[in-house]
Amino acid sequence: MSENGSDTAQAAPQVRMNVLAQFIRDMSFENILAQKRATGEVQPDVQVQVNLDAQKREQEHQYEVVTKLKITSQAKESGDKMFILEMDYAGIFHIEGVPDDQLHPFLLIECPRLLFPFIRRIVSDVTRDGGFPPLNLENIDFMQLYRQEIMRRQAEAQAEAPKADA
Repeated sequence: MSENGSDTAQAAPQVRMNVLAQFIRDMSFENILAQKRATGEVQPDVQVQVNLDAQKREQEHQYEVVTKLKITSQAKESGDKMFILEMDYAGIFHIEGVPDDQLHPFLLIECPRLLFPFIRRIVSDVTRDGGFPPLNLENIDFMQLYRQEIMRRQAEAQAEAPKADA
């Protein structure tokens, strides 16, 4: 440690993150079961797709992170679709102190973690108000989702690399 004790401060920069806003950018809910005039108890099979996107905003240290959900529910017996819910939920974050090489994973892991409880509540309310039992989403492992996306991009780049050499 140096005489002035500043090594600790230089080694670990102070990360600051504030959620400035969060909002539904786009949402659609389609009750297919009601359109077919079907009634009765049906066992659902629910599939959830999640995509993430992050962009730098014009203001310094501000980023917009969007969680895109597509939820499809099908009847287990017949395979008929029951409902489709699509939603883009965005948050605007002020972030300082994150090293550049760690910013991308920070935006696509930590920011969606903060937004997820609000997304879960909206999904529950919309499915309930749409005539179904409330759908309570399981926790999403955003770190695993990020790792899968990185591996997918690497595999895609490797598949295209031989084409560039030819």
